[in-house]
Amino acid sequence: MVTDNVFLRTMRRLENADRLDPAVRVADPLAGRLVADPRLRRFFRGDATGIPPHVVAKDVPFGAWFMAIFLDLFPDPGARRAATRLVALGVVAATPTGISGWAEWARADRGTRRVGVVHAAANLAATLIFLASWAARTRDRHSLGVGLARAGGALLIVGGFLGGYMGRARRR
Repeated sequence: MVTDNVFLRTMRRLENADRLDPAVRVADPLAGRLVADPRLRRFFRGDATGIPPHVVAKDVPFGAWFMAIFLDLFPDPGARRAATRLVALGVVAATPTGISGWAEWARADRGTRRVGVVHAAANLAATLIFLASWAARTRDRHSLGVGLARAGGALLIVGGFLGGYMGRARRR
């Protein structure tokens, strides 16, 4: 088993990066409001199912956007139309995904919160890039939309690794 690698060292540096604390302080009251009501707190914790909704919700934008990137490999109009719709689905699904993620973040320790603000920033940037991809596609600038989606996908992978680390850290 690999106990130390570049990724884990980077995550530990993020966990200890007190320069991220101003962002944590800004997000804290907003995220805290999501879990202030006991019913919402139980929902976002996943008490009814044992699975927090963010664990499931994140798959919708991730899957939609990567399927769009796959369909972009095919030049036919049907694939283009489907890819455009999938990009839009991902953008719409990003909002409840982000909200459920912030609710989980509200329960995390300080180190995980530091990683979480970087995770959120990467995912927000990816979402905005996919929104721009959708806008380009709907304005018959398909090549630009494809390029933006590929850039957004790369950023989404970074956000996914950060989120995966946060999930792993909570299970330890």
